Amino acid sequence: MLFFWQTLQIVAPVFMLAFIGILLKKPKIIDAHFVDLSSRLVFNVALPCLVFVKLSVVDFHQLFRPGQIVYVCAGTAAVFLLIWILARFWIRSGSDLGAFVQGSFRSNFSIVGFAIVWKLFGEQGLAQAAVILAFVMPLYNFLSIVVLTVTTHHQKLPLKTLLCRVITNPLMISVLVALAFSLMRWRLHAVLFNTAEILSRLALPLALLGIGGSLNLEAVRKVTKMAIHASMIKIIAVPVVLTYGAVLAGFRGQDLAIMFICFGCPTAVTSFVMADAMGANSKLASNIILLSTLGATFTITTGIVVLTHWGMI
Repeated sequence: MLFFWQTLQIVAPVFMLAFIGILLKKPKIIDAHFVDLSSRLVFNVALPCLVFVKLSVVDFHQLFRPGQIVYVCAGTAAVFLLIWILARFWIRSGSDLGAFVQGSFRSNFSIVGFAIVWKLFGEQGLAQAAVILAFVMPLYNFLSIVVLTVTTHHQKLPLKTLLCRVITNPLMISVLVALAFSLMRWRLHAVLFNTAEILSRLALPLALLGIGGSLNLEAVRKVTKMAIHASMIKIIAVPVVLTYGAVLAGFRGQDLAIMFICFGCPTAVTSFVMADAMGANSKLASNIILLSTLGATFTITTGIVVLTHWGMI
């Protein structure tokens, strides 16, 4: 029990920033306009700077683990298909089905996951998480567009649009440039690097406050069974199944912990944006984000404690 509380003290501050964002909405210190602008700043500037600063100065060969990346991507795709197949038997509405499936598998690894990894493992852990993100993020986007397109009966699958978004994604560009610097052992001029480092410090706190500012606790009273089920799948079923598989596959230590955090993070806020844009049930998507974020503090803490107790990490 003591170790549980010690671990909670590491994980909880990450989610507390999100809850502070909720509280700051009341006196209107944070509003929808702030959330929109801060999200753009984080996504286009601060988070790419964070990824570059942490990844460009480490030895890529020590961080790149093909087996880990293959397992994360294959596992994500497998649970995505399984959730979709099973959900079709009891969710009849296409707009509900698309929001449900996306909310059940899409992880907020780039924000919540990065913050927890950094608290647990420091800069080297964060750099390793950035390598995983480079592969899993395009997969999240692709699978989300597939399920939302099919379930909402869009006539055309925007593959060209998806490819363009992946290539021009600021995070992807940052990862690729950072990998080039790491492999070639280049170093950015000290003035530019230090400026990027200062900007990178904005990323996680600003992003977490923005997540809180986008949540609505009053919606808890109106949540549906679908939102509850999707949230339980996202923060309990998916991490349990995929982490157990990772243990059987031989992953241990920091590698396993980062994979668990990737699988166990709450649903990404982006899922609401995509659901709303593609005609899926955006209210359901919003409720899944809210419930999974509220619950992930305890599920991630419990998972880390259990894995540590069993000597896996």
